[in-house]
Amino acid sequence: MTWKLKAITAELGENEISIDRDMLVGRHQDADILLQSAEISRRHAAFLIKDDALWVQDLKSSNGTFVNDIRVDDQKLLKDNDVVQFASIKFHVYASEAQPQQAEKVSEPVESPAVQQKETVIVQPAEAIATSEIEKTIDVVKEKTPAQQLSEQGMPELSARDAGVQLTRDGMPTSVGVPKPAPIPQGIDVHAQPEPAPVAIPETQSVADQQTEEKKNASVGLFTIITLVILAVIAWLFFK
Repeated sequence: MTWKLKAITAELGENEISIDRDMLVGRHQDADILLQSAEISRRHAAFLIKDDALWVQDLKSSNGTFVNDIRVDDQKLLKDNDVVQFASIKFHVYASEAQPQQAEKVSEPVESPAVQQKETVIVQPAEAIATSEIEKTIDVVKEKTPAQQLSEQGMPELSARDAGVQLTRDGMPTSVGVPKPAPIPQGIDVHAQPEPAPVAIPETQSVADQQTEEKKNASVGLFTIITLVILAVIAWLFFK
């Protein structure tokens, strides 16, 4: 009998894993089923094969191992159609009869047990796969700009330049074309100077006018005071 796991969590896609031996589940690089998620412990759990029966064992993980939403304290015997869960990552467990190998595959060379290496199944969320693919695409698309290409090429040697170009002692070309200025529209005199705009100068009062105004104000004030005194004396005599 062959035991298999099929991912239920949407982030894992439709990954299918065959359990044909004791396998370690976790985030550690030595794990047989490598779950690259922060909520998975380094050595989270293990699948054990005992007399063609499949067991799951929790290895004191931080976020727990569950079978059909029940947390596993130590070991749990798995049955067909069970749901095993590591933290929030779920797999569907099902059993299938072992299929006999075809005759064509028998002729393929088989490595000796000493040479065979442990196969690691890496299961990671689709977001991580998408991110890695995007980074690879960006590296391929990146091209050097013309400025970077010129910077890497550097200045050409004097021997590589055009032999018909005459240079000065400083190495500058002598026949450099100077662009002509733009034509001046008709009816515009470039030598004409603009007429200055008139500036309004505020009128200021002279010192003599100020003194005359002050004397006039003092005389009016004195005349008013004298009038008030005379009226007061008349009123006093009238009512005495």
